[in-house]
Amino acid sequence: MVATPLAAQQCGGDLGAFLEGVKQEAIANGASPEAAEKALRGAQIDQKVLSRDRAQGVFKQTFLEFSQRTVSQARLDIGRQKMKQYADVFARAENEYGVAPGVITAFWAMETDFGAVQGDFNTRNALVTLAHDCRRPELFRPQLLALVMMVQHGDLDPSSNTGAWAGEIGQVQMLPKDIIEFGVDGDGDGHVNVKQSSPDAILTAAKFIQHLGYTKGEPWIQEVTVPDNLPWEKTGFDAGMKARDWFALGVTPRDGNTAFSHLEGEILLPQGRKGPAFLAYPNFNIYLEWNQSFIYTTSAAYFATRLSGAEPYRKGNPEQGLDDGQMKTLQTKLQAMGHDVGKIDGILGGGTRVAVQKEQQRLGMPADGWPTPALLNAL
Repeated sequence: MVATPLAAQQCGGDLGAFLEGVKQEAIANGASPEAAEKALRGAQIDQKVLSRDRAQGVFKQTFLEFSQRTVSQARLDIGRQKMKQYADVFARAENEYGVAPGVITAFWAMETDFGAVQGDFNTRNALVTLAHDCRRPELFRPQLLALVMMVQHGDLDPSSNTGAWAGEIGQVQMLPKDIIEFGVDGDGDGHVNVKQSSPDAILTAAKFIQHLGYTKGEPWIQEVTVPDNLPWEKTGFDAGMKARDWFALGVTPRDGNTAFSHLEGEILLPQGRKGPAFLAYPNFNIYLEWNQSFIYTTSAAYFATRLSGAEPYRKGNPEQGLDDGQMKTLQTKLQAMGHDVGKIDGILGGGTRVAVQKEQQRLGMPADGWPTPALLNAL
């Protein structure tokens, strides 16, 4: 007889029995019976959370569309104002955790518009729903247990605390387990309140970003201009090149700064060789750890450079891309040719970009990873 995986045993079934199991596990992990009871009393399944989880909102905007909308002048102005307002907190974040103010502020803006839009789902119910559901209990049961500890610390009211549908809380949208592990009391009130306290949110984000591998004093991305004869097949991720190798090939930083030429560097062309171009340094990896969407991460990293003094990127003149139907057709063709593009969803994700690049190279096209009608017709 095959043993049932632990995660499968700990999800589904009667909600009362499930909550009792969570309560006992929380107590075994060090929570008081009172805190466990308070955290889980009255918990309910939220069908809206399940609907969101099943929908898994698709991301089909181009980099130009998304970044122009999210990195607006209004947001830049507010971001700079916040950096002045909390200058002492940002100085502490940089001194203690090594994270530049612009990096934190960009996430603050992108996630919640500086705390204005934090989500209206009851956090406890959202996590109970996702932990009880048998799709991804191994991800969400630990978050529910961490929420119990937040209640024990007096940092969360389970009946009233709201946030995102997947359980993220506060001004920079972090999950309970990360708040427990990396939470910082920035305002000195004895609590970590990432929802109401901006100093707590800023410093907690800084400590978390440091944990993701951010290196103090190094750049994350830098806008560059690229020559027409670049070996396009080496662009994208995992080329194994240094920034100086790209400079030797004619890549030029717009700000003229080549001080970090010794670092690893990757050329990012979110809309192909005729659109904006960036050189990504190792610190860019923390953006990919925060959010796996290439368009989101590149936009957030660009936002942080603007807050740190960079000029607006040059839009260039990207070649026409594919609409939703064309992208799905392309993915279907690539999959039939043996490429791993993941789900046929019309989204230009990492797997699709790699497959596009390989086919562009095979067909003698510039292998910049940007799918065009010409490529689709050639396949």
